[in-house]
Amino acid sequence: MFRFQDPIYLWLLLLIPLLAIIRLISLHIKRKRLRKFGDPELLRELTPGLSKARPEVKFWILEAALALIVFMMARPQMGRKISNDKREGIETIIALDISNSMLAQDVTPSRLDKSKMMVENLVDHFNNDKIGLIVFAGDAFVQLPITSDFVSAKMFLQNIDPSLIHTQGTDIGQAINLAMHSFTQDAKTGKAIVVITDGEDHEGGAEEMAEKAHEAGMNVYILGIGNPKGAPIPVGNGEYLKDRSGNTVMTALNEDMCKKVAAAGKGVYIHVDNSSLAEEQLDHELEKLQKGDINNVVYSDYDEQFQAVGIIVIILLVLDVLIYETKVGHPKRNKLFSRKL
Repeated sequence: MFRFQDPIYLWLLLLIPLLAIIRLISLHIKRKRLRKFGDPELLRELTPGLSKARPEVKFWILEAALALIVFMMARPQMGRKISNDKREGIETIIALDISNSMLAQDVTPSRLDKSKMMVENLVDHFNNDKIGLIVFAGDAFVQLPITSDFVSAKMFLQNIDPSLIHTQGTDIGQAINLAMHSFTQDAKTGKAIVVITDGEDHEGGAEEMAEKAHEAGMNVYILGIGNPKGAPIPVGNGEYLKDRSGNTVMTALNEDMCKKVAAAGKGVYIHVDNSSLAEEQLDHELEKLQKGDINNVVYSDYDEQFQAVGIIVIILLVLDVLIYETKVGHPKRNKLFSRKL
């Protein structure tokens, strides 16, 4: 398998078309100046040894060399070994509520941050399993397709923020529906949908979707986070979200709705507080699921490939040096030179 170890450097490839545009502009300006200087046909006669093609060839050789240097900086690598591992595990899709109400701090440090910490701890307990990540508010989308790459899962988790979705609300039904279509087709593997939400501004339809998920062989677990008594939503600078009348908006955990959705999905409702009891209970429930063989294709022992690219760069630079911009030994130029003597 081919990959770049540091793909961020590939953005430097944008310099290639930029330099080409700058060259075209400079050539256009040069031609305009030559026309002012004299008749183009006469100038060509006076400079018989000047080549139009050679400077162009030299420029594109240097462009190719620059592109290959960028590839070298990105560290191209090739995987030498491929192992197909069959391991017993389950598939879990985490559906994380990222509506603004999840910024409430009735759970330390906040509902959203506590949820992210829980998911990270859950991933740490996974061994032969797969995980996917969905974020939702009034809308839902897949943040991470189902994978056994737990390092990537943690990276994607850190980037989750309410600003990812502009449509506010808590459409749990849409999140469950999207999760149902995000698993693999392996019927032997246990599948779990874990929804982490405060349940506020519930859009409806979640119970029906949870029932469909269970009928399709997936268990739906609801983790209700927050305080049923309510808490304000911070907006920064020590201020809290206010309604149009100037009153502070209070967001409360809709525990009753969460329990109904969990019951419809034949899963379990778990209340999340500042302790680790919710994590332990969820781990225990997931352990009960049927485990099936999960195929994992793993590429290992990546070899650096920049040496071959470096050799090509050296060849191009040597070629650039060997190509003269003028026609060496051009007969017309020699004849003109001999007349002057």
